[in-house]
Parts: sequence; structure tokens; C-alpha cells
Amino acid sequence: MLFNSIEFALFLPIVFSLYWYVVNKNIKLQNALLLFASYFFYGWWDWKFLSLIAFSSIVDYAVGIGLSITDNRIRRKFLLLTSILTNLGFLGFFKYFNFFAENFAEAFTFLGQPISDPALLSIVLPVGISFYTFQTLSYTIDVYRRKFEPTKDIVAFFAFVSFFPQLVAGPIERAKNLLPQFYKKRTFEYDRVVDGMRQILWGLFKKIVIADNCAIFANDIFANYNNYSGSTLLLGAFFFAFQIYGDFSGYSDIAIGTARLFGFRLMRNFAFPYFSRDIAEFWRRWHISLSTWFRDYVYIPLGGSHGRTWTITCNIFVIFIVSGFWHGANWTFIAWGTLNAIYILPLILINKNRKNTDTVAEGRWLPNINEILQIGITFLMTSIAWIFFRAENVQQALSYLNRIFSVSFLTLPEIHPKKEIILLMIFVLIEWLQRDKQHALQIELKLPRYLRWGIYYTIIIIIFQFSVTQQEFIYFQF
Repeated sequence: MLFNSIEFALFLPIVFSLYWYVVNKNIKLQNALLLFASYFFYGWWDWKFLSLIAFSSIVDYAVGIGLSITDNRIRRKFLLLTSILTNLGFLGFFKYFNFFAENFAEAFTFLGQPISDPALLSIVLPVGISFYTFQTLSYTIDVYRRKFEPTKDIVAFFAFVSFFPQLVAGPIERAKNLLPQFYKKRTFEYDRVVDGMRQILWGLFKKIVIADNCAIFANDIFANYNNYSGSTLLLGAFFFAFQIYGDFSGYSDIAIGTARLFGFRLMRNFAFPYFSRDIAEFWRRWHISLSTWFRDYVYIPLGGSHGRTWTITCNIFVIFIVSGFWHGANWTFIAWGTLNAIYILPLILINKNRKNTDTVAEGRWLPNINEILQIGITFLMTSIAWIFFRAENVQQALSYLNRIFSVSFLTLPEIHPKKEIILLMIFVLIEWLQRDKQHALQIELKLPRYLRWGIYYTIIIIIFQFSVTQQEFIYFQF
């Protein structure tokens, strides 16, 4: 079920009404309703994969109970290993089986022993498996580390794993943040619900108006890159940069806003990343739930930024390559992760990765020249990396880049998307003015009512006016 669909527009108010007006006095019934709604939401896409998420939940619930009743070091490691192998086993099979089979066959061909017909399977990737797998793994790892007490409330745990606002594409929540919220009584708070609705509205604007309109040009340019000049290809990379940002951060805004309607607070997933002044700041602001997950469960256990230069370098490349591979079974994602590792490594080695931790141009309307240059260079570097993310294969990405850095770069672009550029300028301006807020439509209730509602209706009109063919969220494929 898509957030930008008629089905969800009917589903959400029905669940909301039942939640606050029928079962609002009983927290267990509220949790049960959320669990049922979440499974219905997920099953709307393909009910057959409900057994997968249910089995994963059963295993990790049982592992948590097992870890709570034993102090035996070997048993605890066995239980943790059971959780890791089960979850990563499912993820590896559905997402990476064919990738490894194809590359295994290519390796043998390279060594002179060709495999003419590698064993490939017609596997459908379950939507959201990368997200809920990491979410439930955070629970068992934290319980194993004794940082979190395991739950005995199986309904609350199942609802935590499958919580429908963030089930399909995050944010990837930690058990210590989200699970305790299922134990506490939730009360209806008007201001919180209103702000949740505003965040949903802004998320829809980013998805429908920004991402989907940018996608028209990005898809055409990437599909026909051999027919366009270097300047047009760079413009296509910029369009994709805004497409993926509007698409993914738009989903996160809708997810966070929807959770607020039910009294839950999810972690922030994007913090205006394209206003970053260096790559390290960008990665503190982009897909925060995933980057912090890898930091806490992979990077720091490896040693983080401590130790010899070689160790730090290896850790950086491991974390970014694994992050790239998490996104998909394609060498393009590994290349994307590797390029970002190359970008960020110098900052970490010279201890400049924490230089920009404040809000850019804080307390000022406009950035200074130095900040403009820093933001522009960071956005350009990020857009170049996005080419590998978007390309069908590494060869296409390299050819795309080669055409950008050709003589044709000095010509004017062949396309003139005036409407889309105006929309992007308005979008960037609004986000710039609101860059110190949690989301761009966070408006003070002390503003006159007519002004607030004027803003809401203007955005709604723009959404309907500039909506194009409905498209799935990009991160559904991950």
C-alpha cells in the first residue's frame, strides 16, 4: 500500500478513528489494533510474505527471552548467532542469491571454466525486508549487550517489528527508542496530531511535486545518455539528486508524521542534507537511521576512528561498502559506497569530520561566500556519486561521467525544464528558511489561523496541480 494512494487515504483515517475512539482506553487493544493494521498494510502488497516477517519476529522474540534467562557465555552467543543467521539468511537469500550466483559463474568463466547456465531463481524481493531485518536485529544485539531488557509482551514486540508507518522504508528504529513506547499509555494531543498532519502534507509535497516531476527528466536523461550533451547529463544528475531526496525524505516525513498521529515519536531520518558543508556533515544528515545503525553495530565494534591509519582506512571502506551493498545486489551500489568512502576518508584522517555540527548560517538569513562554495561543492560531489547509484551498471555510470567531462559540457543543455526548476527553487527556499526546524512545514500555532490554513491549502493545490503518474517510492526496492 503506497502512502500516495487512494487506498492509504482510506486506510489511515479508519485506523486512526478505531485507535482513538474505540480502543483508546486499553493499551493492549491499541497495540493489537496496530499489529492487525500493520499486517493488513503489508499484506496489501503481497500477503504471502506475512509469514516471513512473522517468523522473523517469533525467532527474535524467543531469542530475547532466551538471553534473559541465561548468563552462560556460549549459550548467549549461540542465541545471538541464531538471530543474526536467521535474519541475514532471509535477507541474503531474497536479495543477494542471484547476485552471488551470477558473479560466481563469471569468476569461473574468467578462470577458464565457464558455467553456461548458472542456477538463478525467480525471486521476488519482499518489500521492506532490509528495513525490518535491521530493526529487529537491533533488538537482539542490544539485549545481548545488556543494553536493553527483553520484552515478554509478544503483541507489543510484533507491533514494534511491523509498525506500519515505518515498516516498508524506515526510519530503521532502535528497540530502546520505539519498543518502550508500546508499553506506555498514549493520549490524544491536538498539537502533536496537527504537526503530524503538517509533516505528512510536506512529505506528500516532496514526493508528488518534487520527486515525481524530477523523475520524468532524470529517467529520460539516464535512459538516453548517449544522445545528450555533458551539460544535460550533469543536469540529469542534479534532477536525480533531488528526486531521491524528495522521494526518500518525503517517505520518512509521511512515516514520522503518521506515527505521531498514533502517539509515537520516531527518530529523525533527514536533516536538510543538501545544505551540508562537507561530506561528513552530509552523512550526519542523510538517512540518519541507517548511518547510525552501521556506526553503532559495525563501525564502532570494528574499532571506529581509533587506532592506526590503516585500521581507520579499512573501517571506513568496510562501513561504506557494506552500506552500499545493503542498498542492492549490484556493483553500482558498491561503487557508490566506495566513492563516498574516498570522499570522507581525508576528513576523518585529519580529524575534520566533526567540523560542521551546527546549522549552516545559524542566526543569519543568508550564507556567506565560503558557505555557499562549501555547500555547492558538497552537492556536486554527492550528485556525482548518485550517478553510480542510479546507473544500471558500472559501465553505464563511467560512460555517463565520461560524457559529462567532455567538450559537450560547454554547450547549453538540450532540455529546458522551466516549470521544474521554478518548483525546485521554491522548494529549496522553503527548506532553507526552515533549516533549523524538524521539518519544513513546522509552523508555530501562534500564527494567525487564516495564514496557516492559507499555507496548507496552497500546498494541497500545488500537489494536485503538479501531480504526475503515480510512482512507487524508490526505496521500496531496497
